[in-house]
Amino acid sequence: MTKISPAPPSLQDLRKEIDAIDEQVHNLLMQRGDIIDRLISVKQTQEVGSAFRPAREADMMRRLAQRHRGILPLDTVESIWRVIIATFTYVQAPFSLHADLSLGESAMRDSARFHFGFTIPFVPHFNAQAAVEAVANAKGDLALVSATSSRAPWWLALEADGAPKIIARLPFIERADHPAALPVFVISRVADDARVTEVETWSVRVSGWNANTARTLSPLAEIVAVPDGAFDGAALLVSITDGTSLDTIKSALIEAGASVRSMALVGSHATRYTMPSSRAARP
Repeated sequence: MTKISPAPPSLQDLRKEIDAIDEQVHNLLMQRGDIIDRLISVKQTQEVGSAFRPAREADMMRRLAQRHRGILPLDTVESIWRVIIATFTYVQAPFSLHADLSLGESAMRDSARFHFGFTIPFVPHFNAQAAVEAVANAKGDLALVSATSSRAPWWLALEADGAPKIIARLPFIERADHPAALPVFVISRVADDARVTEVETWSVRVSGWNANTARTLSPLAEIVAVPDGAFDGAALLVSITDGTSLDTIKSALIEAGASVRSMALVGSHATRYTMPSSRAARP
């Protein structure tokens, strides 16, 4: 006797399943909100400023990328999670985003909205120094500035004790065709136990900076350089990973004919997670 295959589910049945999942997702988000409400009471977060936790967020985004599968593009999943994380951080302790638009407005806005959503207030600035100064004079706010180029050495304002520091680099997940691929430093004040130090960022002032010196350092670290005509040198923002020491950078500068005038730690951030090309977001 021929076995009759069961009939495939109807569109109505499948839509009911989707509706049920949507309701579960919404209920889980509300449960998350209830836990955050209790967290505020336990930790008294609203009394200590921003609840931004770069180490925890970097780890969450790595795990998200590693476990993701299926037809839903990673772009969508990453954006959803970023909005969830940023919004619940905001309700713990409200903050604003101070963004430097001097190197391009659309890309910076895309990065801000992708990583933080639309709930967090967005405050535009015409240069990086103004964005950093706004954070220095605020409680818990974040500044967003380019991580690859600059017209002025804004990081000098981060050298002093008690000044805001670089605490993250966006995007957390890097891959080809990322919808918010602009490399961005996040600057703020956070608790010491919330920092991640996989990559240290140093302010280095040198004399004798030239093209040869730049070529010598490029294989060792990521560098943002602003020439300083008064000292025939430059102000550098140097990002050093675990595999390179500050002494190595200093020795390379000296061997290339430059002299180091000063060095100061101005922040740190997580190592960027690079998505394997075979698992990149689907079109």
